[in-house]
Amino acid sequence: MNMDWVESLKKKIKDRSAIIGIVGLGYVGLPLAVAFSKKFNVIGYDINTKKIDSLKKRKSYIEDVRDDEINLNRLQPTNDPEDLKKCDFIIITVPTPLREDKTPDLSYVKDAARTVGRILRRGQFVILESTTYPGTTEEVLIPILEEESGLKVIEDFGVAYSPERIDPGNKRYKIENTPKVVGGLTPEFTELASMLYGSVIEKIVPVKDCKTAEAVKMLENVFRNVNIALVNELALIFEKMGIDIWEVIEAAKTKPYGFMAFYPGPGVGGHCIPVDPYYLSYRAKQFGIIPRFIETAGEINNYMPVHTVNLAETGLRKIGRKIRGAKVAVLGLAYKADISDTRESPAIKIIEELIERGAQVKVYDPYVKSVRTKFGTFRVTETLEDILKWSDCVIFVTDHSLFKEKMEEILKIFGETSTKKVIVDSRNIFEKVSPSTFFNSKLEYIKLGFGLGGE
Repeated sequence: MNMDWVESLKKKIKDRSAIIGIVGLGYVGLPLAVAFSKKFNVIGYDINTKKIDSLKKRKSYIEDVRDDEINLNRLQPTNDPEDLKKCDFIIITVPTPLREDKTPDLSYVKDAARTVGRILRRGQFVILESTTYPGTTEEVLIPILEEESGLKVIEDFGVAYSPERIDPGNKRYKIENTPKVVGGLTPEFTELASMLYGSVIEKIVPVKDCKTAEAVKMLENVFRNVNIALVNELALIFEKMGIDIWEVIEAAKTKPYGFMAFYPGPGVGGHCIPVDPYYLSYRAKQFGIIPRFIETAGEINNYMPVHTVNLAETGLRKIGRKIRGAKVAVLGLAYKADISDTRESPAIKIIEELIERGAQVKVYDPYVKSVRTKFGTFRVTETLEDILKWSDCVIFVTDHSLFKEKMEEILKIFGETSTKKVIVDSRNIFEKVSPSTFFNSKLEYIKLGFGLGGE
């Protein structure tokens, strides 16, 4: 079998003449495109014209990418899939969300595969980075590429899988210094893909094949999901016992071996933890395995937004108020601190639960302008001071640094009220505030995982 094109691609990587195509310029694709553009010419493709227009003006819409990192001499943003014909490597970084019934939605991957397949020529190499269950690359991606192009994998083009490892807002670990897992359809393809990524990333971790690389991503996020679920369940238990789980975790952390700290919260969010376990669960059932542990963890984490609202209702009841008609402020819309990403944020479910119980809801986030819910879009329209003065109850959903920095101001504004108010702290934001501060004020403070002032 003549695979001279493989050696040609290796040569192009070495002399930096390879052209890299990125399909999907979101939270994964744009940082990857920028990283490759430091060494290679890159063609960034996305169907979203607003993103392309923004990039052509050297304006980033991703927090992890600065405007001055967009080098238009090396990075060509485009809406035209024909431009991908010029590429030697095409990396697919499109979303893999869930449907309403918690089954995988691979429509974006399939659409991207069709787009790439229509322009695919002999000698190109396709890499999938989208998070998905083991078997997707071989059973979904490759058949579409072959059908659309009329070419044969291995003989005419290469394929590999390399799971994305993007942590939005992480200042320490970026594309270049985060180890990269790579698994090719063949050992030769693993070597070639590793060589490509190794030109811009410090450490490459080659694995046996595509399925193994896909499984690595599943393990990483299932591990986090089940451990978060464990501490969430312990938080529910310890609340009833009058034990502060946050203090328990801090003490447990002093053990120098055999323990890793995870923390409770109002639910899980982001593009990985709430989604990936269901991808593996779906796949496991196809092999006759019922993933009870994984699904139980998902149920626990999905319950936490409801529990957070339960805490708010408990607090309101203690000050003689019902949740129906109460003014409740949701503080923090992003799924984690100091970023603007609201994907799968627990704040969304909390807002929806509050509305269903008849509460009046306003929102505030220093990084987010609005968030979509099934009851419509909620916009940040007031200052932090105004929303604090308006509310009967505030729920801290995200532990933004701003909230911690303004803790004294928040307590002062709340303390000036003529009526009692409720604070629900789902992230231990007020950890350094003495309980006596609340006992001696008109504030009813309830902390998830301790329930101080709760029942």
